[in-house]
Amino acid sequence: MDDPVTEPHRMSDLGRRVAARRAELGLSWEDVAERAGSTAGYIEQLEEQLPIPGAAFLVRLANALETTVQDLMGYASDLPTGRGRSGRYARMDEVDEAECWALLGDHGVGRVAVVGRDGPEIFPVNYQVVSGEIVMLTAAAGPLARAAEAGQTIAFEEDRLDEAFSQGWSVLVGGPARTVADGPDADGLQSRVHSTPWSGEGRETVVLLTPQRVTGRRVLVEGAPGVPFAAGH
Repeated sequence: MDDPVTEPHRMSDLGRRVAARRAELGLSWEDVAERAGSTAGYIEQLEEQLPIPGAAFLVRLANALETTVQDLMGYASDLPTGRGRSGRYARMDEVDEAECWALLGDHGVGRVAVVGRDGPEIFPVNYQVVSGEIVMLTAAAGPLARAAEAGQTIAFEEDRLDEAFSQGWSVLVGGPARTVADGPDADGLQSRVHSTPWSGEGRETVVLLTPQRVTGRRVLVEGAPGVPFAAGH
């Protein structure tokens, strides 16, 4: 069933987090309902308008969405990620370039690393993938724009962590950056951006990162959802 995330203004905070996590996992209402021992209609209502369900169902829902009750309720939103212990029987696998692009999807929030006036700087950015390049909007006087105007080689990183099972993945993209002059090309790229920068207005300089190196790694924990135990464990 193709069920897009419901409009945010109709959702509670819990419903918004449930819908976002479900979309991140590529699950339908039916998928979540089957995992949580519920019905698709109830999951849909929970996302849109229902109050907070009971504790027992919240635990089942968190397990169905491969997360924690704390994350669904927003209790950990101001805490740094990765505070849990490492998983038992963990391993790290390389991710090939095709899967790296699949993990990045067509847009999201990642991090860029540039060499600024006072040394290396790393900060989060909204990004869009367009024709094999990474598009970012930034302030004209900001460090990313200055690095792009200088033709600097920069690094871009995106990752996901599954706190409940101590596993996740990261993708690293490196290559030269450049700004796109105001005009039809810049307007066309801006029109394809899914979301303007979360940090606010005044960030309309278009920066393109042309990938020269795309690598990825994935940490897997045996026994986590979708990861079987190896022989002898």
